[in-house]
Amino acid sequence: RFSGTFVGNADSASPAAATSPPAVAAATLPAVPTIPVVPTIVGVPNTVAEGVLNPNEVKPPASGTRRARVLYDYEAADSTELALLADEMITVYSLPGMDPDWLIGERGNQKGKVPVTYLELLS
Repeated sequence: RFSGTFVGNADSASPAAATSPPAVAAATLPAVPTIPVVPTIVGVPNTVAEGVLNPNEVKPPASGTRRARVLYDYEAADSTELALLADEMITVYSLPGMDPDWLIGERGNQKGKVPVTYLELLS
């Protein structure tokens, strides 16, 4: 059982339990390190924490590329994404550290991120 020094401890009959602990001067408190806060907007990648994907600089891996059939039309949200048309065939691959819900897709000389849920991965 803990001593009666906690505020609001109903089990203790000690009058010290009903009072607040004495105030401590701010100058005697140790400095607390702070964590920097980086504002983010939902859906926009954090360019401080992760590099911005430039599809033209991405090289496909030596192995691990797959063919995929596009299931639905997809309109690219920005220049890092690849617009898709239903039933077209594209080549896809993953990069280390990349969000598992996205792949890099290539069609001819165009490339960009594509959502996995819009694809049927083929062998």
